[in-house]
Amino acid sequence: MKQTPELRNLLSQESAVRRLKEESCPRKTVSFYRYVKISRPRQLRDDLFVEWSLLGVLGRVYLAPEGINAQISLPKSNVENFIQKVEHRKVFKNMQFKWALEEGESFIKLSIKVKHQIVADGLTEGAYNMADIGTHLKPEEFHEVLEDSSVVVVDVRNHYESRIGFFEGAYRPNCDTFKEELPMIQEYLKGKEKKKILLYCTGGIRCEKASAFLKAKGFKNVYQLEGGIINYAHEMRERGIISRFKGKNFVFDGRLGERVTADIVSTCDQCGVACDEYTNCENEVCNLLFIQCALCKERQSGCCTEKCLLVKKLPPEARRKYRKLFGPTNEKLFRSRQRPELRRRAIIKQMGPELRRRAICDVVGYNLNIF
Repeated sequence: MKQTPELRNLLSQESAVRRLKEESCPRKTVSFYRYVKISRPRQLRDDLFVEWSLLGVLGRVYLAPEGINAQISLPKSNVENFIQKVEHRKVFKNMQFKWALEEGESFIKLSIKVKHQIVADGLTEGAYNMADIGTHLKPEEFHEVLEDSSVVVVDVRNHYESRIGFFEGAYRPNCDTFKEELPMIQEYLKGKEKKKILLYCTGGIRCEKASAFLKAKGFKNVYQLEGGIINYAHEMRERGIISRFKGKNFVFDGRLGERVTADIVSTCDQCGVACDEYTNCENEVCNLLFIQCALCKERQSGCCTEKCLLVKKLPPEARRKYRKLFGPTNEKLFRSRQRPELRRRAIIKQMGPELRRRAICDVVGYNLNIF
C-alpha cells in the first residue's frame, strides 16, 4: 500500500533543523521495542504517524509483523500523554521505556517505516524460536555475575559501537551488521556450550534474537542484560555503583553517543590522540562515520581525508555535480560506513574503468584524482 503524501514528512533538512531550533519546550529522548505479532503493520504505521505527529514526536521507528523498534524524541510537556497513548494499544501494553542518559539534538524528523523485520538477521524462517530466549538479568544481577571469571561475556553490537564503550573482557565481534555477527558469535562460542553466556547490547532488542539463536544452536545457559546498556547505566547511577561498562554507549541518532563513564577507550582516526567523538564526513558522498578529535575536526573541516576536504572546498555548483555523479550515500551499495576500501571498490565497480579515470575532471571540472 503506497503511503499518501499527507502521511510523510516533506520538510527539507534545513527547514526541519530550523523548526527544531525554534522550539521553546525541552525534549526527552527515549527508545523502546517489543517483539509482538502485528497483523496490519502498514495500517498501524499510518495511525501512529498521525497520532505521534500531533504530539511533536521526532525520530526513527520500524514496524514489522514481528514487532516495533523505536528511537524518538518528544517535547517534555507531552511525555505523559504519549505514554498513555502507547499503553492504550493492547500490543504495546506495559512497554518498557528507556530514557536517554544525555539529551541533545537526537532527531529532526519523524520517520515510521514498515520493514520485513525490526532487526534484520539474515536467517531462514524457523532458525530460532522467539518464545525460547535467554534469561533476563536485572542490571544489578548482571553487574554481580560479571565478577565470575568463568562466564563468557558477548557484545551483541557492531564494531563501531563497541569502539567507544564496552564491558571489559567482552568478546566484541569485528562486524558491520547484526546478520554478520550471529555466525561470528556462534564460531567464537564453539567449545563453550556448557558455560554461562552473558549477552548485552544497546537497549536489549538484539540480545533477544541472539539469545534465541544461541538456544536453537544448543546453548543452554544463555543470559541477557535486561534493558541493555541504557538501563544498566541508569541503574548504576541511581544506586551509586561504579559502572563496569566503560566509556560511551553508541546511539543511532544525532548525538552518536551517551557518556556512561569518563573513560576514553578509543582514539582519533586521524592523529591517534585519545578520543571517542564520532562524526560523519562532511563530503556528502562519503559520509563516513569515524572518530575525530576537536583539533582534527577544525583542521580537516569535519572531513575524513584530504581528498574529501578538496571536495568540500569545491564551489556549490561543482559539489552539486559531484553529488549528481556519485549519488547520495547508499547503504545497500556501501554496506559499511566504516570501511572506506569497500566504499571505494563499490564506486569503482559501478562506474567502469573509463568513467573512473575521467569522471571527476570531465563532470566536475576539477582534477582531484580521487581514485
